[in-house]
Amino acid sequence: MAEAPDICPTLVYADAKAAIKQLTEAFGFTEHAVYEGEDGRVVHAELSYGNGMVMLGSKGTGSPFDKLMEAGGPAGVFIHVDDVDAHHARAVEHGVEVVTPPTDQDYGSRDYMTRDLEGNVWSFGTYRPGAEC
Repeated sequence: MAEAPDICPTLVYADAKAAIKQLTEAFGFTEHAVYEGEDGRVVHAELSYGNGMVMLGSKGTGSPFDKLMEAGGPAGVFIHVDDVDAHHARAVEHGVEVVTPPTDQDYGSRDYMTRDLEGNVWSFGTYRPGAEC
């Protein structure tokens, strides 16, 4: 990753290790950093994809962020990919729940949506937010 992103979605998981495995193996993220507490739970992790990054950690750590997220629901994250169909095939190969298959949209994007192991919605498509700005 050439330059650190200015915006990073941040998620908490009951099983952050399983989330990291799914995000790297099925979705193609790269593990940038993973820090574990003495109890083996993920305190903080950074996974990169292209020029973007997502940060995540385990629920129940007692950190201020963890306490704020206690009642939080699933989140949605959009990731730009060049080859939607190849990315979708990789996700299916790893048993990811596909919510909508690759679809050509009226606005020119081709995309698909998935749900991760804990209900967060991940959308992957050819749309590049802000590219026309």
